[in-house]
Amino acid sequence: MSDALGPVSRSKLYEQVVDRLRAHVAESGLHAGDKLPSERDLAERLGISRASVKQAIVVLEVQGLLDVRHGGGTYLRRDTLDVESVEELMARRQRLPDVLEAREALETKLAELAAVRRTPADLTAIDDALTFMADEIAGGGAGVEGDRRFHAAVTAAAYSSILAEFMRSIAEQIAESRKESLRQPDRPRRSLSQHRRIAEAIRAGDPRGAAAAMRKHVQTVSKVRLLDWNPQD
Repeated sequence: MSDALGPVSRSKLYEQVVDRLRAHVAESGLHAGDKLPSERDLAERLGISRASVKQAIVVLEVQGLLDVRHGGGTYLRRDTLDVESVEELMARRQRLPDVLEAREALETKLAELAAVRRTPADLTAIDDALTFMADEIAGGGAGVEGDRRFHAAVTAAAYSSILAEFMRSIAEQIAESRKESLRQPDRPRRSLSQHRRIAEAIRAGDPRGAAAAMRKHVQTVSKVRLLDWNPQD
């Protein structure tokens, strides 16, 4: 049995539980796909309430590190529990809604314009980005770089210097929202499928269809566990 799961005595119990779980995963040689002990078992072994264990598991789930299957247990999604601080999570939780709102406004218009203005070279760049993302996902990745390339190709195909500048001005925040979205369970493949629908509308010269497909995509990007998380629970 791992020594990491000894009794906890310090304050902010759920943060200490996170630390103990991280140590337990490392000491026990656990890997992605392995199952953690039950909440009841963890509470007994750590000498604390199940509520504190639940808080810790939720924090790890929000960060895409655990897969909580209701009635089926809790499983690792990574080989290690590289945890962000609660303060960092809360700060990003505050920023994210504004970033997503801006993305919907800007990228919907960019997709609409791209359907009208795209050139054969632009369509090739969009297709190349889709292929790159598909390869990333097939290799076990989240498709982050392919996602970036796809949205950059759509922006370029719109030929709007002002909108492109707006996108550049929030590039760091967009990257943050991209990573947050793509670490949701099953999100990479869903995003790739939505990208393909956007590309189809752009290729068909359908501005309304492209705008609608992009809007739906960004609304999907907005559905992240972090925004449902209440750190006070």
